[in-house]
Formats: sequence, structure tokens, C-alpha cells
Amino acid sequence: MSRRPRLADRRRAGKRTRGQGLVEFALFVPLFLLLLFTMLDFGFAMYTKLTVDYATREGARVGAALAAGGGAIPCAQVDNHVIAAVQRVLESAGISVPLNNSGNNTKSGVNWIRIYKATNNADGSGYLTANNYNEWTYSAGNGPTVDGSPLNFVAGTQSWSACAPRLNGVNPDKIGVAVDYSYAWTTPLLGALKLVVPSGSFFNNLRFVDKTVMNLNPTFP
Repeated sequence: MSRRPRLADRRRAGKRTRGQGLVEFALFVPLFLLLLFTMLDFGFAMYTKLTVDYATREGARVGAALAAGGGAIPCAQVDNHVIAAVQRVLESAGISVPLNNSGNNTKSGVNWIRIYKATNNADGSGYLTANNYNEWTYSAGNGPTVDGSPLNFVAGTQSWSACAPRLNGVNPDKIGVAVDYSYAWTTPLLGALKLVVPSGSFFNNLRFVDKTVMNLNPTFP
């Protein structure tokens, strides 16, 4: 019996197997890359969120300590130092995140920072209440000067002045600092997807608000 048909059959089977492997590989690679880039981008987004969260804590800590001002820092300059504390964290070497999205919340950057009178420690509410917050927005080098350097944020709506004053006696006011931040996907695949999918969909950007609330430090006799 001739072995040629059997050899030919094996060769054809081997070609079919290789062809099937190439098809499976071509189908698998895009899915794998999508998963990989999604994991990387979510890691970057979480890093950004943690940095912003840390910045709000620093701002609230400074605002709670200064309360209504006094001594070398008058009440009118309290919020300047709060914003300076937030900016220092956002721009710190090693943990910096983009500040300027040119007013476009589909790009990475700060949409606004609000210093507000908090109504609840647990959920940090109050930053959306009209006539209850002081809002600051990005403007490179155009803010007030703190410690010899101009801030990159300027004051807009100002409804809760430290000169009102902010109360830090027996029943102290609660100061909140909130940062509204937009994070745009940065890895190549997700960055390309946000250009072709409908506006407002998952791939366009992430927008989140981090906030911290603290009681104003009490004054002592």
C-alpha cells in the first residue's frame, strides 16, 4: 500500500491547523490588547484619583487650621493658602497630575476647586449648594501670590468668606474642599476609541469629584 496519500493528508491537516491557529491569534490579540490597555488606564485613573483625594485632604487641613485667619494671615487670605495647599499636592514631583484641560472636560485637568461650608461630615455635601462655596478655576500664574509664587488658580464665585467669619467656637463650622477632575484615557487603544464612539460614552473620559470635610480648629482662651 502506498504511503503517499497518507503523507499528503497529514500535510493538508497541518496546513489547516496552522491556518486555524493564525485566525485564532488574530482574533485573540485585539481582545488581549483591549484588556491590557484598559487595566493600565484604570491604574492611571486610580493614581490620579488618589492624588486628587490627597490634595483635598491637605486643603481642608489648612483651611481647618487657619479657620477665620488671624495674625500674619488675615481672613481675606485664608482661601489663598487653602488653594496653595491643594496645588502643591497636585504639582508635587513624583505624583503630579495635569491641571489644565483648557475648559474641556474631555481632557485631563481640574474643572474647579471649591471651598465650601459643609453640611454633613459623612457625605461631604454642600459643595453644590448655591451661595455656599468659593470656586476657583485654572489660570496659569494669574492667581494670588502665596509664599512668593503666584497660584495657577483664580477666584470666581465667592459666597463663603472667611471674614464672615467662619465660626470655630463651641459649635464650629465644617469646612469642605472639593476638586472636580476630568481624566482622559491615555493609552493608544482607548485614546483612539474615544475619538470614534458617541460623545458622553464610557470611552470619552472619567469625571469625578473628590472632597474632604473637617471641623474648623477651635480657638483656645
